[in-house]
Amino acid sequence: MASVYKVVSSQFLCQRSSVKLTSASSWRGPWYSTAAEPASSPQKEYKFVVAGAGSGGMAMANALTRKFGKGKVAVVEPSELHFYQPMWTLVGGGIKTKEDSSRTMSSLMPKGADWYKDRVAKLDPDNNTVSTTQGDVLKYEYLIVALGFELNISSIKGMQEALDEDPMFCCNYSYNYVDKTFKAFQNFKKGNAIFTQPASPIKCAGAPQKIMYLAHDYFRKVNFTFLSQLLFSFILFSLLQFRMANCKMQTHIIQPRAPKDLWGPKFVAVLTDICKSRDITVNVNHNLVEVRHDKKEAIFKLMDKETPEYVTYQYEMLHATPHMSPPEVLKSSPLAGPAGFMTVNKHTGQHTKYSNVVGLGDCTDIPTSRTAAAVAAQTGMLKQTLAAIMNNHDPEKVAHYDGYTSCPLITGYNTCVLAEFDFDLNPLETFPFDQGKERRTMYHLKKDFMPQLYWNMMVKGLWNGPGLMRKLSHFGFSK
Repeated sequence: MASVYKVVSSQFLCQRSSVKLTSASSWRGPWYSTAAEPASSPQKEYKFVVAGAGSGGMAMANALTRKFGKGKVAVVEPSELHFYQPMWTLVGGGIKTKEDSSRTMSSLMPKGADWYKDRVAKLDPDNNTVSTTQGDVLKYEYLIVALGFELNISSIKGMQEALDEDPMFCCNYSYNYVDKTFKAFQNFKKGNAIFTQPASPIKCAGAPQKIMYLAHDYFRKVNFTFLSQLLFSFILFSLLQFRMANCKMQTHIIQPRAPKDLWGPKFVAVLTDICKSRDITVNVNHNLVEVRHDKKEAIFKLMDKETPEYVTYQYEMLHATPHMSPPEVLKSSPLAGPAGFMTVNKHTGQHTKYSNVVGLGDCTDIPTSRTAAAVAAQTGMLKQTLAAIMNNHDPEKVAHYDGYTSCPLITGYNTCVLAEFDFDLNPLETFPFDQGKERRTMYHLKKDFMPQLYWNMMVKGLWNGPGLMRKLSHFGFSK
């Protein structure tokens, strides 16, 4: 056991995530220091209003302020802290601390922007205004919507109570609860360890699977000699079962879409091989609908049945992923489509009705996996789109986002598969070697390099994804 803790604790030693635009190159300009103060006024006009200051909103706020200067950009964002959420898998695995994943919002906000430290209360694109809950009305020439996703914890009956009262019930998708996960790893003795994903879109569809692989690796290193089970419940993919030496374990996985619709043929094959190497088999169709933490019971609905059927599992540890959706203020606005997502052209990010409104990230209906990597590429897309709109050009002749997204699939405490692909799930690999293999280098890319890239370039609006690097590394023969 001592050697196990030595292996895991060693992971802690690394450090912690009126001017016209004429062309993409016109975005180059001086960098403004960041120390914005919250603004407050009954009504004011801006060239740009940015709704939300997550990854995409903060990147666009910095890029626009750097280009257009003081007083041209307003940002509406209520939070005190900004989070690098991709790090939370590492926090859950005991590799990082949750404090490593946060910065104060004021330290990242561009100095020349007016920050309204408030929530968006109304989006009114017919009158080109955004209203806040405190009564400010901001009139804009151009609106950038980056409102992200909200966690709908109440959508799973009993989940909130379990998070608050059960130390063995955890969730990596919340800063308030992410540090429970590794404690549950350490306290797990026997029985079922269950990892779930809901039948709805979520941020980073790979995250529930990553933490399961870390649990598998941690428990293997601990070398349990008693019977235990890992149940990873993903809709429409699986019931993965594996057995390990000295430790008969089973894993059940169920995914919201068929695996080929999540990762594409190449990376499905990679993950299938990983499962086979760990003696994992695949079954289908469970969705977590209720948790009874006092009885240690997880109730799943069987999704392939014409009439409702349910099955109950006992658990010792349960990592649950809640349902997620765009915020209500967006869902109830004219910008949203029937499913509540902001409807945009998937190649340009321009709204399908309001030409001076653009969007990026989780809250849009862009059909790609919702990751920070996708947001970085979409930031570059929006720069080109806004340049075209402001010069009365057709954005589709300038901007063409190909759906690039990336998911560093951590498969253990020193291995990772870097999956990168486009709208059609074709690989878009950055490096000139086969990324469909577990590699220590990709693990360190995820753990050590990507957080620095995020804080020092992406949120400053200086990183638009690895497209140029990919071209260079493939001698111009890649997309």
